[in-house]
Amino acid sequence: MIKTENLTKIFRTDEVETSALIDVNIQIQQGEFVAVMGPSGCGKSTLLNIIGMLDGITKGVYQFNGIDVSNKNEQERTAIRKGKVGFVFQNFNLVQDLTVAENVELPLAYLKYSYAERKRLIRDILDRMNLGHREKHFPNQLSGGQQQRVATARATVANPMLILADEPTGNLDSNNGIEVMKLLTEVNQSGTTIVMVTHSQRDAAYAHRLINLYDGRVVV
Repeated sequence: MIKTENLTKIFRTDEVETSALIDVNIQIQQGEFVAVMGPSGCGKSTLLNIIGMLDGITKGVYQFNGIDVSNKNEQERTAIRKGKVGFVFQNFNLVQDLTVAENVELPLAYLKYSYAERKRLIRDILDRMNLGHREKHFPNQLSGGQQQRVATARATVANPMLILADEPTGNLDSNNGIEVMKLLTEVNQSGTTIVMVTHSQRDAAYAHRLINLYDGRVVV
């Protein structure tokens, strides 16, 4: 599903050139749960952004679901990932002036689901996440764990092929963190591929395998 060959990402300014990723070669199969680990600044989030087609590459090859994304522009990458990739962020990234149900509805509206189908899918996913009683609440009325469950619901409501999670428990206490990891495990068991960036050995233990990065390179 995901394949890179000598993938390199260089960030350039007028005076500085920074190699964020160097000759990265990875393969991730459909249905895997993979954790990406490494020290701060090693390129984990950069790799996640490239896998999610939020950012392009400098050189090398990136293939997603059999499509060579390497030389695609931003508009083309957006079209490829549309409906196929969901994102879960450390800071939840919920829209504060929308209710729980309205936040979860956003990707469905973007994908032009009918009103009736949107309501059915929202109800189903909120019940699955034990959030049905919170559908009319706003994010600031929820605990951190509840907000991350809303973010997970939003990421999975359209049944994407791939979920990318960037430190999904980073702002949560241990109990809420475990709850979120169990939810991601359930999502993975339903067939969705998950790639998760984490510093947590506890969270990484939920994954099928690890990809370790150091100074922009994959290390064993």
